[in-house]
Amino acid sequence: MTDMTTDFVDEGEAEAPQTQVRPKGQTEFAVYFVIIFIATLPLATLTWAMQAIKTRSFTDKGPMARAWTQARIITPMIFSAY
Repeated sequence: MTDMTTDFVDEGEAEAPQTQVRPKGQTEFAVYFVIIFIATLPLATLTWAMQAIKTRSFTDKGPMARAWTQARIITPMIFSAY
């Protein structure tokens, strides 16, 4: 009777462990996202400060969250234009 639960591989046929590689589009998306995030950060800080002064409340989203949201909106728009 043959044991089918164990898979033996000869030393000559052993495969090297594969490393996970990001697809080109995913890396490009991340680069664009970071650039847009950094570009929107000053304006997001300014609008957050103006809103905080106007409402006298710091409970709204902070400048980092605002810039992150803007980058999440703008970056896919760039990639959908392709």
